[in-house]
Amino acid sequence: MATPLTADRLLKALRDEGLEVREYRAWRTHNRNSKGPWGPVNGVMIHHTVTKGTDSSVELCYEGHSSLPGPLCHGVIDKAGVVHMVGHGRANHAGLGDSDVLRAVVDEAALPPDNEADTDGNRHFYGFECVNLGDGEDPWPEAQKLAIEKVSAAICRAHGWTQRSVIGHLEWQPGKVDPRGFTMGSMRGRIGKRLGAEPVGPAPKSPRVPSV
Repeated sequence: MATPLTADRLLKALRDEGLEVREYRAWRTHNRNSKGPWGPVNGVMIHHTVTKGTDSSVELCYEGHSSLPGPLCHGVIDKAGVVHMVGHGRANHAGLGDSDVLRAVVDEAALPPDNEADTDGNRHFYGFECVNLGDGEDPWPEAQKLAIEKVSAAICRAHGWTQRSVIGHLEWQPGKVDPRGFTMGSMRGRIGKRLGAEPVGPAPKSPRVPSV
């Protein structure tokens, strides 16, 4: 349980982990805080976008759609492993999930089955959408999986969490399948190994994408 990182601290943590991070439009003040609190934060949640193409996926995650306003996450991880920041604060990514799962994340314990949807996840999790169709056939390039590993490790390192604070949407909300194409158990194994090493960054800063 922790106070959310400021935008500056989050950027620094990600870049210190060696990630290329791009700032999209007014991401620092783009959030859904008017609908409820963000924090205390307890973990990181990984999703897939069910889209293809970086630019359109980033725009969608920033703007949202008619039934779900953006931001739909805090950052979008493209297939090249670049992280595009689209929100800071409460984001519409986790929805309602299982309170037993949240308790396990807080305790950094083994996850129980997610069989209830009784707890607001948007309050408690950083969310990252990964560009993938989610059909089980769209590939996950190693650069993208490495970025997922680094993003997760960076936030865990900043908060003093272990890899058990990282979950997939499918482990949180009944009926969800994302991320589809690799197992969260294998990803947590990678994150755990990384947390045993020193950060490799910082990576060079990328220019902020101007508003259009």
